Amino acid sequence: MQQSALNTYSNMQKDNLSGRELEASVLTRAGVMLKQVQENWDAPDRDQKLTEAIKFNQKVWSFFQAELSDPENPLPKNLRQDILNLSIFIDKRLFEVMAYPDPEKLAIVIDINFNIAAGLRTKPE
Repeated sequence: MQQSALNTYSNMQKDNLSGRELEASVLTRAGVMLKQVQENWDAPDRDQKLTEAIKFNQKVWSFFQAELSDPENPLPKNLRQDILNLSIFIDKRLFEVMAYPDPEKLAIVIDINFNIAAGLRTKPE
């Protein structure tokens, strides 16, 4: 029941957000998930929460990779390439965390997610 209400709310929220706002919201959620794991590293359910957070982050960044690889994407080519390179770095870091878990390794991905989300929330001039 509670999950159904959450899904309904999430769907309503998606319907009311612009593309940039939705991307910022998803990146923020991805960062928060990792941050919660990092801050609760000694929790008994850490491995499960870490796996969930990593999978969510991988899905988010895979979506960006697909969108940025589309030749019809309206972003300038160098910006697309820079973000794609960043996504490759994030992929490598997340695989590294899966192989050798360490809370400090999450910091850079958390920062990237939050900083890009903040940039998406600013109004373009």
